[in-house]
Amino acid sequence: MSKNKKPTGMEQGLVNYGDAGFSLFLRKAFIKAMGYSDDALSKPIVGIVNTYSGYNACHRTVPDLVDAIRRGVMMAGGIAVDFPVVSIHESFSAPTSMFLRNLMAIDTEELIRAQPMDSVVLIGGCDKTVPALLMGAASAGRPAILEVTGPMMTGFFKGERLGACTDCRRMWGMHRAGELDAEEIAAAGDKLMPTAGTCMVMGTASTMALMSEALGMMLPGGAAIPAVHADRLRHAEATGARAVEMAKEGLTPDKIMTKDAFANAFKMLLATGGSTNGLVHMTAVAGRLGIEVDLAALDALSDEIPVLVDLKPSGQHYMEDLNNAGGAAPILREIKENLALDCLTVTGRTLGEEIDLAPPDWGQEVVRPRSNPIYPKGGIAVLKGSLAPNGAIIKQSAAAQHLLKHEGRAVVFEDLEDLANRLDDPALDVSADDVLVLKNAGPKGAPGMPESGYIPIPKKLAQAGVKDMLRISDARMSGTAFGAIVLHVSPEAAECGPLGLVKTGDRILLDVEARRLDLLVEDTELDKRRQSWKPVQHKGQDRGYLKLYLNEVTQAEEGTDFRFLMPPKSGEKTP
Repeated sequence: MSKNKKPTGMEQGLVNYGDAGFSLFLRKAFIKAMGYSDDALSKPIVGIVNTYSGYNACHRTVPDLVDAIRRGVMMAGGIAVDFPVVSIHESFSAPTSMFLRNLMAIDTEELIRAQPMDSVVLIGGCDKTVPALLMGAASAGRPAILEVTGPMMTGFFKGERLGACTDCRRMWGMHRAGELDAEEIAAAGDKLMPTAGTCMVMGTASTMALMSEALGMMLPGGAAIPAVHADRLRHAEATGARAVEMAKEGLTPDKIMTKDAFANAFKMLLATGGSTNGLVHMTAVAGRLGIEVDLAALDALSDEIPVLVDLKPSGQHYMEDLNNAGGAAPILREIKENLALDCLTVTGRTLGEEIDLAPPDWGQEVVRPRSNPIYPKGGIAVLKGSLAPNGAIIKQSAAAQHLLKHEGRAVVFEDLEDLANRLDDPALDVSADDVLVLKNAGPKGAPGMPESGYIPIPKKLAQAGVKDMLRISDARMSGTAFGAIVLHVSPEAAECGPLGLVKTGDRILLDVEARRLDLLVEDTELDKRRQSWKPVQHKGQDRGYLKLYLNEVTQAEEGTDFRFLMPPKSGEKTP
């Protein structure tokens, strides 16, 4: 090989034994133990990030996707090599999958760097896996393309169509209120998740898939195809074939994930009424490229782009319905005037070209025209004020509208344990007009910023018919959830932010139209409370990954990534 030619295939990233020839000889000897011939080893190598795990129900179909991707790679003249990375599922990862997202990103980045591959296919699904893969790929800098497992199909219970996990939460609320007994809720649980795949509502997995397609990191049409459809395998095959060409073209993530491309992704977030997690995750991905997210600019977009997708929890339909309606294409077409159409995608074409190539609308009802939106503004509003100096967010499209301007008395829970111990106590002093406040559920406080922002309605209020009330925390919330819930309050309580100083009986004012969240307590009183504040202590915080996490994790507005993994800021901002 010429000294000036960049090594490819098996010749790249050789272990240094002081003899390059021996390094290559040894590598080929070991890879031949896997049954490869010299001819195979001369082809472009496409790595496949295999995120299968027996603990990840959303990824049950990953082996089939790996086979389909491998077939596509081989048909395009490449050689496919799959390799495992950390795989995380929301329901099986304690204290929360978010705690492990950055670990998965590190794993992905380092294994892409360490192993010989000319491009890589990322297989994501359960919601934290997609941002982790994109974060790792952005930092690694190799040509990369995303494939997702796809959403589940819907189930039925007593003739009612159900979907995880909006209906999980709704029906559990009915159980707490005494409307479903133990036998009925167990029977419903058998029907909520009838197939492999991710939640089939506009939860975080669906949101990240649609945002990733708008970002340009996925082949068109991939965001909404159900996990069990044959189309999903054909899409995976095409993804494998395209990965070979991307390797030849040197189409690296930084050429696709530009500030304008991120803006397109955030516009998709608003138009779908997507998960609030989409904001914190895509902020982390952008941060890996030195791009800052301007929350004020994002909030301004909310006045321009309404919620157009009639999908639970903001609407009525499910992801399979969106797929039948054309997937991401009709959404992108409806907000086309707001998009940066010259952004490059993994196809090698621009986003505008892909929109023009998409099949025309055939009269579907899932994606509304702008003249008839689900909600007149974008799904997410950004708040600031004395309770959230660095910001907080609310999914305004999924809240009881009368609570979007509300003043009430704080009922405070110091942490998740306190919440679990007292929430359903019949003696709890609480009314429907009060404001439930959960502290120490942020990045450092929990740790891991769990999806505990969806604070249940206290049982005695639920049984009295209360369906929504104002709830505030430094936690996250599943995109499948709903209600008047303020999230991502920053600085978090564990950083001695104002949230950490709130006491039961304090007055709190929320005014979404004014974009304000204020603690109505005098500064002198808060200064006194600050003197007696004590930091949260976690068992095992003096060692291992937990120590690394607590030392390095950023706040929600920076994506809760690790500081040492973020490059210097480029000066570019999005949207």
